[in-house]
Amino acid sequence: MGGQALVLGGGGVAGIAWTTGLLTGLADHGQDLTGADLLVGTSAGAAVAAQVTSGRSLEELFARQADPALQAPEIPADVDLEKFAAEFGGALAGAASPAEVRRAVGKLALAAETVSEADRRAVIEARLPVHEWPEQRLVIVAVDAETGEPRRFDRESGVSLVDAVAASCAVPGIWPAVTIGGRRYVDGGVRSADNADYAAGATRITVVSPLGDSAPLPAEKPLSEVLADLRAAGAEVALVTPDEASLAAIGQNPLDPSTRTPAAEAGRAQGAALTLNWS
Repeated sequence: MGGQALVLGGGGVAGIAWTTGLLTGLADHGQDLTGADLLVGTSAGAAVAAQVTSGRSLEELFARQADPALQAPEIPADVDLEKFAAEFGGALAGAASPAEVRRAVGKLALAAETVSEADRRAVIEARLPVHEWPEQRLVIVAVDAETGEPRRFDRESGVSLVDAVAASCAVPGIWPAVTIGGRRYVDGGVRSADNADYAAGATRITVVSPLGDSAPLPAEKPLSEVLADLRAAGAEVALVTPDEASLAAIGQNPLDPSTRTPAAEAGRAQGAALTLNWS
């Protein structure tokens, strides 16, 4: 494959805002990553990837996160990541393989009481300035709630961009699983918060991970090992996670819409001060 890849990980509405701010700040500093040959988006990262490939400027996308008058409507959700992880940890105690873990999470997601699929889809529609797949290569990751199998949606999959992003953002237990072709899908973060291994084959890979090593659900393989594998295969890799100021802005509930303005601003400041180092 070769070329450059941009991997955007999950992290709630705060993660969307922070990642958008970070990419804008990097571009301010002469390091625009949004023209990558491949974008891999998971959960919040799926929303950002769809936004930055929409043809809208980073400045406009940043304003949609930072300016309360321009922010898309969201459904507030109260979640404590530590409590969330603990609750799921108990339910997954008997799972013997990553696939079993994913199926167990999917089962919990399907049984949860949430808002309707239609109401949640309307939120995703409002988030995306364009609802058609871009010409740029974009891969959005979700997980089949019943089989536990990951699914990579792209422009050739026959699935609408809105549905793909909605599926990837379907946080289990918080938002409804998304019905596509008679199957129910949940958040791509059930496999991995970043799914950086799906960028394998690229020559240079930048991973933007709002959650870093603090992802609430167990991944098939720790991010550090995935990045080591990519480097061993010959790729140059850079990882960006929130700095101290950004972590403070994101706070304890990344699904709280009120975090968007501070997270976007902190992300932009971090990006403007950051020099990427691929190794």
